[in-house]
Amino acid sequence: MNVLVVDDNSICRKVICRTLENGGYNVMSANDGRAALELFHQHNFQIVVTDWLMPYMSGIELCQAMRRASGGRYVYCIIVSSLKQSADLVRGFEEGADDYLTKPFNPHELLLRVGIGRRTLNLKPANLTIFALAKLAETRDPETGSHLERVQCYCRVLAEYLAKHPRFAVEADHNFVDLIYRTSPLHDIGKVAIPDDILLKPGRLTEEEFEIMKSHTTYGADAIQSMLQNFPGLPFLKMALDIILTHHEKWDGSGYPKGLKAEQIPLCGRIMAVADVYDALTSKRVYKDAFSHERAKSIILEGAGTHFDPEMVEAFINIEQDFISIASGIETAADDSSVRGSLLHEAKVGCVVA
Repeated sequence: MNVLVVDDNSICRKVICRTLENGGYNVMSANDGRAALELFHQHNFQIVVTDWLMPYMSGIELCQAMRRASGGRYVYCIIVSSLKQSADLVRGFEEGADDYLTKPFNPHELLLRVGIGRRTLNLKPANLTIFALAKLAETRDPETGSHLERVQCYCRVLAEYLAKHPRFAVEADHNFVDLIYRTSPLHDIGKVAIPDDILLKPGRLTEEEFEIMKSHTTYGADAIQSMLQNFPGLPFLKMALDIILTHHEKWDGSGYPKGLKAEQIPLCGRIMAVADVYDALTSKRVYKDAFSHERAKSIILEGAGTHFDPEMVEAFINIEQDFISIASGIETAADDSSVRGSLLHEAKVGCVVA
């Protein structure tokens, strides 16, 4: 893996380079941000280890510039700095650092932190693979259209609204918003195990068929649980597991698979419940036409306190225009291949659909 080391202190720069070279990394170095950017344009660096305070531009500004110039490829940024106050560390993370190491540092700790960066970057292609598997599951029901993309955006705008709510601000922080956006496409991945004659049945399911259909939650959870055994504690997989298992639970305890009620249901599951039902209501199916936003809104309002967490419904009402924009924006893109790619990219980056 290629690592770029940037530090205007030649002794520190040499120590970091030697440590990483001994650890088996391909290392190049620069003494300031401008020289580092020139190297970055010439080589495929995946990790940058940089001092914070340097001439011309700071280490944070350098990492931000590299990410803008990377063409969508993620650059993992480790700040190594003599700034040791907790406020400095917080500011570094807020401005985009992935990790932070104070000087003087232990060389072994540096290697460990770069190793964490390498593993994190290796997981990003895995996230794309998981999304592709979710899309594969979705294609078994050709009428779902751009369901995954819409639900991603519904979940994100709900989570962003809740992040400003006094009762949810602590849990619904920046990481939560990012995680629910990335994990929400997996909510129905267990449907790959449901027979076609049930999954694609145009009419109402029998009681026995519905029991089989409900098992998609546990099939999907089992798949994620097996991945958690290899990556224990990974937040992405933990939230995916919660969403898969609980997005069909209901506030009054009448849902499945476990009959959880009220706040026994994780917040991500309560958000997904609203997003998933809204999309189902406003999408065309072989057995029904698409409902209007107003009709879907009325049904969700009726379900407050029984099917849905009342506070999730209140959030939905307060940002209903966002739901309308997302639904109409992605639907329009699905009908126009020339704009679909760019629109879905905007949706993935920030749920900006127009």
